[in-house]
This record gives sequence, C-alpha cells and structure tokens, in this order.
Amino acid sequence: MSTDLLDKPAGLASPFVRALVRLMRAEDSYGTWEGRTDADLLTDFIVTKEQRREIPIIGDPDPDVLWRLEKFYAAVGIDIERVTGRIASPMMKMSHEGFGRVLLTCGRLVVLTRTLRDVHRFGFETIEKLGEAGDKLVADAAGWIETHPDLADA
Repeated sequence: MSTDLLDKPAGLASPFVRALVRLMRAEDSYGTWEGRTDADLLTDFIVTKEQRREIPIIGDPDPDVLWRLEKFYAAVGIDIERVTGRIASPMMKMSHEGFGRVLLTCGRLVVLTRTLRDVHRFGFETIEKLGEAGDKLVADAAGWIETHPDLADA
C-alpha cells in the first residue's frame, strides 16, 4: 500500500470535503496550489481550540476568512447538486463586523439558512469535523428538496 494513502486524514474521504477541494483547485487559475496536497489546501479551514482562544471575542473578519466562508457554502451548494441533481445557489450578506446571513436556494425553495456571527473565528477543529459539518448541511438541504420537489423545480 502506498504511504500517501496512510498519510491522508480520514476526513478527506468526506464527499463534502472532496467537493470543497475540487472547488478550490478549479479556482486556482495560476496553479499556485498545484504542488499542495488536499490536506494542505484545507489547513486554513482548521482552527484548533488553542488558536480559537487566541482570537479576540470581538473582531472584524479579514478578507481571507470571508473568502473561506464563501468557499465553504459554495461547496455545500456543489455537493447538494451532486446529491439531488438540482442546483443550489448560495447568497451571503455580511456586515464589516462579521455578522450576517447565508441562504442557499434551489428553485423557489430555501434549502439552507444560517445566521452568521463571529465569522472572524470561522473554522473547524479538524478536517473530519469540517467534513461532518458540510455533510450534515448537505443532507439537511437534500431532505428539504425531497420533501418539496415542486418548489425546488420551480
């Protein structure tokens, strides 16, 4: 067995994490991340408890954090399409202070709505937790689409 397979975190097997990595690689138009592993690409999404403690309670999000937040929810939309065959479009409104809302719509159906706060602290403890969070959002949204297919197709 290849040592590459042994070195990969288990979270990389998550369908959501694979969608997020594909999205990030697709948007790398200059090949900046070509030499980086998938796990290395996701390191910015990982915020350990110790790192979170060092981040002030109140703070404005920097552009990198907002970019990661947008990529996270865009990947949720991409994975919803993989699961349901229907396009789910994210819309995000964020104040400069890090408070806002994200919606994902499919046709006339809102399949995901989240109030966002303290986004300057956005991140997950591990790649596995990142995958679990994304997979749960996708499963919940797919459930709404299955329950209301007429609205999702409208």
